[in-house]
Amino acid sequence: MLTDRDQALLGGEFGPAAAMAMRIVTRMAGIAKATRLIDVTHAHIDSSIYVGDAGLEFAERLAGLGARVVVESSLNVSGVDEHHWQEWPVAPEWASKAHRQMIAYRAMGCTETWTCAPYQTQARPSFGQQIAWGESNAIVFANSVIGARTERYPDLYDICAAITGRVPDVGLHTDAGRRGEILITLDRVPHALQERDEFYPVLGFVLGRLAEDHIPVVEGLTVTPTDDQLKALGASAASSGAVALFHLVGITPEAPTRADAFGGRTPIATHRVGMTELNEARAQLSTSDDAPVDLVLLGSPHFSIDEFRQLAPLLKDRRKADSVEFLVTTSRIMRTLAADSGMLRDLEAFGGRLTVDTCVLATPMLPPSIKTIMTNSGKYAYYVPGLLDRQVVYGSLADCVESAQRGRVIRDDSAWRQS
Repeated sequence: MLTDRDQALLGGEFGPAAAMAMRIVTRMAGIAKATRLIDVTHAHIDSSIYVGDAGLEFAERLAGLGARVVVESSLNVSGVDEHHWQEWPVAPEWASKAHRQMIAYRAMGCTETWTCAPYQTQARPSFGQQIAWGESNAIVFANSVIGARTERYPDLYDICAAITGRVPDVGLHTDAGRRGEILITLDRVPHALQERDEFYPVLGFVLGRLAEDHIPVVEGLTVTPTDDQLKALGASAASSGAVALFHLVGITPEAPTRADAFGGRTPIATHRVGMTELNEARAQLSTSDDAPVDLVLLGSPHFSIDEFRQLAPLLKDRRKADSVEFLVTTSRIMRTLAADSGMLRDLEAFGGRLTVDTCVLATPMLPPSIKTIMTNSGKYAYYVPGLLDRQVVYGSLADCVESAQRGRVIRDDSAWRQS
């Protein structure tokens, strides 16, 4: 059922761009078999990434028709670091088109966050808030950690939701659509390992593989993870699977108990995950174990201010090997905070570099000389072989710094040998 305002949007009373966007929203509602549309109060636009001419043409057409967002709308990464792309071997034609796409979304009134981690900025939504977010790790964090409500909004659909302020009332927007489906029980996973940052990308990798596009409920955690640990877990789960919502019993807001997480539903599958499964998953996140390291990449999803605080003391009074690039990707907001706090001085002294606004998975900035990449990101480790055709090594933040200094893979496996 469409409201009078919906009909007015379709009829062109709010302009041709809004009419175009509303046609897409209503068409998608029909595909989803929605009986009504609901309001959203925030959007996160993944369409801002330049990946080809179609997305650019769509954005410029909307902007040219006078489109304006009607809800606060943050922007995901761009296809290029707007002010520093010349420092890398990015083709000027690519940079020009990516910049045009940035301009189009600015013109539509979006907020220039340029980050895949909007939940760590002023754009963080609140519990129960109905939103329309794109970008897989942002979606899973908003749904799981915050308890806001968004479906998996793909590119182009997200900006249409922002222009109309309307989405279909289906799936993860509804109570029934947020109930757990699969039970995953941690079996004798040491408390000490659960405290370590490197544990959460691996757990997320396992969750994604087991859950696929279902909603997993995890019990057995004996620690309360930090926001950055939950960020890493969700990003990895959304990469190895299609997880858009997970529940951690006793930790995430919609799962104070297992019964609450499932909402009366019986699990469709149950799994026990112990050290054997975790070590197998950790091994699968690397395609190379003993090789020179050409690039250490941190910040996928974008580095937070807390991660800068963790990194700075690891770099102090050290210097990377000349053969290694050391790169941190983050948002312009976090770069400013880190610079104001003096935390970039140690990065510069170490020989590291910073890029903002973009993601190394989304922009062709790496030279052919980079063949092996080391990272502390499960998401990045999962995507590197397929998207970048490079070898990858997964390790802790400390492992990454140590490897950058020595120029070869160094990993401390002691925490993973506990039984």
